[in-house]
Amino acid sequence: MLRKVILAGVLATTMMTSSAMAQMVCSERAKFLKHLGEGYSEAPVSMGLASNGSVLEVLASQKGTWTIILTMPNGTSCVVASGEAWEIVDQKLALGPKT
Repeated sequence: MLRKVILAGVLATTMMTSSAMAQMVCSERAKFLKHLGEGYSEAPVSMGLASNGSVLEVLASQKGTWTIILTMPNGTSCVVASGEAWEIVDQKLALGPKT
């Protein structure tokens, strides 16, 4: 259900406004982790720190569903994107040949 709400929000935002942040779904990180874990079997698979202090996380499932959440320094987390067909890329292939 949340995935449908997220997709509808993203589509509406894309079509109606230039500010994607205005329509983002935001909540506590723990609530997203619980919902995505229980509803889609998604768990964090990677994360990184942005220059503004935000933490970007990719959650994915064995079935290929995925969600990207961004947690701001104030603790608020927002869903940035979600989808299907997530694949783990072999690091050797992603980095290219050694020179």
